[in-house]
Amino acid sequence: MAHFKKKQAGTSQEIPTTSMPDIIFILLIFFMVVTVLREVELLVRQDLTRAENIERIEEKRLVSYIYVGPLVLPGGGYGETRVQVDDALVDPNDFTAIQNVMRQRRTDEPRLIVSLRVDSESEMGIVSDIKQELRRADALRINYSTLRAEGATEL
Repeated sequence: MAHFKKKQAGTSQEIPTTSMPDIIFILLIFFMVVTVLREVELLVRQDLTRAENIERIEEKRLVSYIYVGPLVLPGGGYGETRVQVDDALVDPNDFTAIQNVMRQRRTDEPRLIVSLRVDSESEMGIVSDIKQELRRADALRINYSTLRAEGATEL
């Protein structure tokens, strides 16, 4: 009876791991560069209204937020209604700062969408004043941020 010998392949079956730290380092740098962190610290209350028909904005980088609501006081209470653009509160007697900021952002990004995040108990007069300043800045694409109502559908 003849014994047959298996033919062995001359290649190694091991996966080379010498470049693994380089790959991990490159991936780490990539994720650090592309990750966007939230930079805005809210200084006003945000209890948004609910809506049934809402539409999601796909390109978040085109959106600039204006927050309207009662000022959060250090003791946990709430003060008068204030307007916040980024981390800065706007002077309640002079909304031209909104116009200046949005005009600069429209220069940087012509397709800018201004999203108003208005507290449900805020007065419409402040929102109207903000909209007038946005018109003067030629920021005409305005979105009202809401929460999805129970059983609501998305357009």
